[in-house]
Amino acid sequence: MFFSDQHLCFADILPPPEIDRRSSNSKVSRGLLTDVSWIFLSHSFCTRSLMRANTAKAFIRVWKVMEMCYQVLVQEKRLTQRELFYKLLCGSPDYFTSQLQVNRTIQDVVALLRCSRYSLGIMASSRGAIAGRLLLQEPNQEVVDCSACGSSGYAISGDLNLLEKLVMKTDARYIIVVEKHAIFQRLAEDCVYNQIPSILITAKGYPDIATRFLLHRISRTFPDLPIFGLVDWNPAGLAILCTFKFGSIGMGLEAYRYACNVKWLGVRKHDLELVPEQSFIPLKPRDLQIAKSLASSEILPDNYKEELAVMVESGKRAEIEALYFHGYDFLGRYIAKKIVQANYI
Repeated sequence: MFFSDQHLCFADILPPPEIDRRSSNSKVSRGLLTDVSWIFLSHSFCTRSLMRANTAKAFIRVWKVMEMCYQVLVQEKRLTQRELFYKLLCGSPDYFTSQLQVNRTIQDVVALLRCSRYSLGIMASSRGAIAGRLLLQEPNQEVVDCSACGSSGYAISGDLNLLEKLVMKTDARYIIVVEKHAIFQRLAEDCVYNQIPSILITAKGYPDIATRFLLHRISRTFPDLPIFGLVDWNPAGLAILCTFKFGSIGMGLEAYRYACNVKWLGVRKHDLELVPEQSFIPLKPRDLQIAKSLASSEILPDNYKEELAVMVESGKRAEIEALYFHGYDFLGRYIAKKIVQANYI
């Protein structure tokens, strides 16, 4: 079925009755940040049967998605998961009624065929942006200087195939992953990458596939550049950092493709003395739920668990913006000092 376009999709076909997904060792409940995202993926398998009576529809969904992917590949087109949902909703309404069903079926197909989603013709939706000392060139396009893209940065394409073909040049010494778009904009507006020779990248919250893919691609191209993460001091911020660092169960067998060795620069417990008392925010039940799930993960490093324990014990959270108490230019100096002092974990 898929061999008609082998340059786009190479697949080892597994027996249809069983699909393996790595998730049993995660000990992380569903829906940490969204209803369809799970944090962490590691080494043991859980097995999902498609031959039981109550999984008949799931079995058919797999073939419906593969059929649609085949049609897309034959036409040399690509589509997003959302576009795929609407096509399946119109063509197979008896089997697809929600985006979640499509997302889970894509995971099944990826696990069954042992290939990536973009090799199936499925593009990622992207919210991410990049700025700083990086030159990018798409095939047959002009070079883009990411330091000249303004405070909003260069919008990251959702076409992973295009991201893989980017020609990149840089004289940066660091990569800084920023959780929030507002902080990213402030750093880009202040041209912090001129003070700290760096590349700034943000997913504007929970990291999408395209942003993670590009970060991994930059890391592969420039393996000597350390990657630092700047996130809020709260369980959700740590979960976002860990998704960049370890991957997510929602990505199934693809997760390893996008994981990067991100170091936690800040905000951390030793930085709390810089935060005014009135800027602390009480933890919400949702924060505690995320913290509990993170703490139960076997792959979370001990020093990360210590930070998490302090968050829970204190019952409060601190956002990056609280550092503006010391002036709008303080954040750049804060980042530079921590990098120079190797104050990261």
